[in-house]
Amino acid sequence: MTDVDHQISAVRRRVGTRMLDAGEARVMTISQTYDAPVHDVWDAVTNPERLPRWFAPVSGDLREGGHYRIEGNASGTITTCDPPSAFTATWEYGDDVSWIEVSVAAEPAGTRLELVHIAHVDDDFWDRFGPGAVGVGYDLAFMGLSAHLGTGSGIGPAEAEEWSVTDEGRRFIAASSDRWRRASVDSGTEEEAARRAAERTTAFYTGAEEPEGQG
Repeated sequence: MTDVDHQISAVRRRVGTRMLDAGEARVMTISQTYDAPVHDVWDAVTNPERLPRWFAPVSGDLREGGHYRIEGNASGTITTCDPPSAFTATWEYGDDVSWIEVSVAAEPAGTRLELVHIAHVDDDFWDRFGPGAVGVGYDLAFMGLSAHLGTGSGIGPAEAEEWSVTDEGRRFIAASSDRWRRASVDSGTEEEAARRAAERTTAFYTGAEEPEGQG
């Protein structure tokens, strides 16, 4: 389905913090450079006809000030939009509200897509799962986009769910979780705590039981 090692290595991941009016928030950043022109990458991440081919069906008024809804996932409001360079939006899931910043920029090797997710995360949840709780999902989406830009088809949510329980899918999830562990350690998390959080995240995404003693 995909070259796991190549895709994992092609993505850059960072973890940090940002001070907001309501206090300090966690910041997770993921980026990848695609062998495609800016207009094609922008269209792939904003066109409701293309989004289901690699991500999920998205409905609503997809313009600045409009409300969107991702089928089976989050919804929110598009707060700014500057085609074909960037947009920002709220990310509303249940009672939680966070924010995303998406940018598209030309580079010598192609087009870089960067997604920044800013969230006030409960400390207990963060300690338990770390950035991989969100980051692995984004890794799966970036993989789907890579396939879509390369073939025009891509990996939809149903196909991605089926693939995630294959040996290849489990290896991808474990590798993604480990890379988010490294990013967490780079941001200052203690190594053992980051390792345990990554194990829990991998177990969650693969449907396996948590490692013994993790609770």
